[in-house]
Amino acid sequence: MIKIVIADDHRLVREAWRLLLSRDPRLDVIAVCENGHRVVEASRVLQPQVILMDINMEPMNGIEATRKIREFSSDIRIIGISVHTDLAYVNGLMQAGANGYVTKNSSGEEMITAILQVMEGQPYFCKEIANIHTTSTRARAAG
Repeated sequence: MIKIVIADDHRLVREAWRLLLSRDPRLDVIAVCENGHRVVEASRVLQPQVILMDINMEPMNGIEATRKIREFSSDIRIIGISVHTDLAYVNGLMQAGANGYVTKNSSGEEMITAILQVMEGQPYFCKEIANIHTTSTRARAAG
């Protein structure tokens, strides 16, 4: 089973992801964390295989938490989760060491696909982000 930690500052979001992922026999949610400090500590102690990392958390956001986790582990796969579709957020998280990005508009099936793909060593960007990136690239090429 793939050991997962969920980090999000909204309780309902954490509970929804936990419920959804617990339905898949390949996945095991071993912890939920409400902020960046807690997810860094949980990662150190529990050594999950995957972290679902919200970007906007206080007092430590997901980008900073990702950087801190990368200081002690390059093996943990980190997937950013956010309402933001702005490529600056995506790029910031990826530069901090994340392996993928999924918006909160994505389906549960897409999140599971993201988890499985990053576990295979491949980056993952949800369809919404991939479409924005493709449109942005085409616009620059046409300009």
